[in-house]
Amino acid sequence: MFIIRTKTITQIMCLAIPGEILDIDTSCSLRMATVDFGGIHKSICIQYVDAEPGDFILAHAGMAITRLDSEEAEATLEDFRILADNLNPDNHVV
Repeated sequence: MFIIRTKTITQIMCLAIPGEILDIDTSCSLRMATVDFGGIHKSICIQYVDAEPGDFILAHAGMAITRLDSEEAEATLEDFRILADNLNPDNHVV
């Protein structure tokens, strides 16, 4: 979650993050996947998304909300890299 503060208002914005499915676990009642988010691996529920290892998904709050094509995912990840490289700690709260 990003909190953006200005002199008069505070805006809260939640983000969905693209990641690549590495592995799928079907041993529990929900279909779960190990997803790579730029080197950080998280367990994400993919129960409601048709996705397989190697696919990119968009995840929010531990849930996959859609599948992405690899070009769209890579472009979004590059945008996040550019944002991270240009963040000023005095102007935002993460």
